[in-house]
Amino acid sequence: MEPLIDRARAFPQRAGDTGRELTGLAAGQSPQALFITCSDSRVVPALITNADPGDLFELRTAGNIVPVYRADGASGETATVEYAVEVLGVRDIVVCGHSHCGAVGAVVRGEDLSVVPAVRSWLRHADRAVLRADAAEVFDPTVAGPVQRHVLAQLDRLRGYPAVARRLSEGRIRLRGWFYEIHTGLVLEHRADTGLFLPL
Repeated sequence: MEPLIDRARAFPQRAGDTGRELTGLAAGQSPQALFITCSDSRVVPALITNADPGDLFELRTAGNIVPVYRADGASGETATVEYAVEVLGVRDIVVCGHSHCGAVGAVVRGEDLSVVPAVRSWLRHADRAVLRADAAEVFDPTVAGPVQRHVLAQLDRLRGYPAVARRLSEGRIRLRGWFYEIHTGLVLEHRADTGLFLPL
């Protein structure tokens, strides 16, 4: 932790050295996108997109899971999506899955999660039918196929959020599915015309 503390202490100087003007951020935020991704420490949205402070409104969950919308059941995830769309007016929502995802891998391989009951409970939000995998996918450490299907399932769930559905019908928001390869740095995007994830 000490190296992180040292870097945090030095951040004001580093920010000034890069020419970033942080004082303007105090006036408010208008991020370009809501970026939904996994909590995995190897996935760093600002690094992947070269975003500046204020560019991305982030939602990070284990396995980049978007729960099904329930009007009678508020959650941090639901509130974040609603705020991004209704208050901040983001024009894009990106759901970014990644290779070597432990959450998706655990579901695909049917791992025993009894030692982490909260994780086990959270992963019940994943669509098991979408994550049903053949033998090759079960033994693929990247779990690329299941993760990509999982990303598309989360986009479908977002379409069930009233604020998102309304903005989509008005042509005021776009949904994007990304897949980030941890081992190469490559980012793929789902293309509706081909049904494939292809390089950006």
